[in-house]
Amino acid sequence: QVQLVESGGGLMQPGGSLRLSCAVSGTFFSINTMGWYRQAPGKQRELVATITSGDSTNYADSVKGRFTISRDKAKNTVTLQMNSLKVDDTAVYYCNAEIQSVLFRLREYWGQGTQVTVSS
Repeated sequence: QVQLVESGGGLMQPGGSLRLSCAVSGTFFSINTMGWYRQAPGKQRELVATITSGDSTNYADSVKGRFTISRDKAKNTVTLQMNSLKVDDTAVYYCNAEIQSVLFRLREYWGQGTQVTVSS
């Protein structure tokens, strides 16, 4: 059974940095696109950043230049480095991965979410 387990997050002052990590475990054939999404209270879940299996990245305009997504294919992990944090970055952050099973079926998986709070 495939699982996505997130770590990192917490409370940080504006201007500070946090690092989120997500590890994929279980049995599967390959991982395609991985990404991070976030959901603030009262708002819809939104894309933060994605990275393809070819390491092409895509960022929401609101985080460009401040956040960096990366992945380690050998360890099946994806990381989100968040710098120059703003109060508006406060949200629950979710890891996402598009995974191909050993039967070559493609399915989207989500982590359980980790809280990021930016406050002075």
